[in-house]
Amino acid sequence: MTTTCETSTETRRGRGPGLGHPRLLPWLLLAMGAFSNLFQGTTPNPWVGGAGLLAFNSVYVFLAFTTHPCGGRDAVTRRVALGLLAAVTCALAVAYGGDWLLYFPLLGLATGVVLRGRPLLAVGAVVTAVGGGVAWYHDGWAGLDILYATAVSALVTATIVRLADTVRELREARRELARRAVEEERLRFSRDLHDLLGHTMSVIVVKSEAARRLVPLDTEAALAQVTDIEAVGRQALTEIREAVTGYREGSLDAELDRARSALAAAGVVPVVRRSGPAPGPRTEVLLGWVVREAVTNVVRHSGARRCEIVIEADGERARLTVTDDGDGTRADGGADGTGLRGLAERLAAADGTLGTGRGDGGGFEVVAELPVREPAAAAV
Repeated sequence: MTTTCETSTETRRGRGPGLGHPRLLPWLLLAMGAFSNLFQGTTPNPWVGGAGLLAFNSVYVFLAFTTHPCGGRDAVTRRVALGLLAAVTCALAVAYGGDWLLYFPLLGLATGVVLRGRPLLAVGAVVTAVGGGVAWYHDGWAGLDILYATAVSALVTATIVRLADTVRELREARRELARRAVEEERLRFSRDLHDLLGHTMSVIVVKSEAARRLVPLDTEAALAQVTDIEAVGRQALTEIREAVTGYREGSLDAELDRARSALAAAGVVPVVRRSGPAPGPRTEVLLGWVVREAVTNVVRHSGARRCEIVIEADGERARLTVTDDGDGTRADGGADGTGLRGLAERLAAADGTLGTGRGDGGGFEVVAELPVREPAAAAV
């Protein structure tokens, strides 16, 4: 699994407090005494000392510019460099003592930056012990200052680095949560828009055809169909506004009334039966979506003469069955259609199920089951 430290642009560029930046470099001022001894000629074998200083500073600068958050990039290379830095530090401190012992706190700082977790504790303890031992060898009990400085530099640096990593991970988590929230809102809106417009346009088309057929036969009936078209259009505008703002809460009874009207206008005999206790509000909303999508498919694709909608509920589950007596064909609205796939996802998020297939009478059947009292956080 990819971590936030591996995916963030900030991490890839090596940015962050104390990491992948020259912020470690000012601490090299602790070793100015060694430079002074070298230039003043008080250091034996100055060429050896100079080479040691060059090696130490080169490796230290390398670690300062290549250390990245979470220790994820080039970890082996950095650990090898840390080992080389430790070897150079020990050689210089053992050979010269005095101001050269101050390289041990710098080694502790590099250890705290490069390593994490148990390796840090183990290596930090060894570095502290070695630094204290070499300092005691040269200065006796006065060398305890070096032991203390080495331990503090390793632990404090590791703590600061860990806090920086935590802040970075929290920022990445916040960005990820925001991204997912946007994706979920887009998905919700696309589902709502599909279900709303698909059903509404189907009803308008069916009622327009009915009005056209009725005009030469029954003007009043045709006007009633036109009035229904106007009402459906106004209702669709209201529902689309609610879908945009995310506050749409459908009503199962209203969806059943619309289903009866749409089926009747399409020449399909609607049969609606309900039994058992009324489900919770969210469950009713989801069942209303299923009724809307299933009836839209019946009107558009089934060629059915009869459609039966049965809602049954007990103390735990509510079951909705929509069955037609058509030929069972589905073009873009069948079991593999976008609408039913979206409904299946909605119901699954609310601990429900959606099944589709041929009914016992040869038509098409949609079966939805949901808890009567759904969880408070159920998604719609």
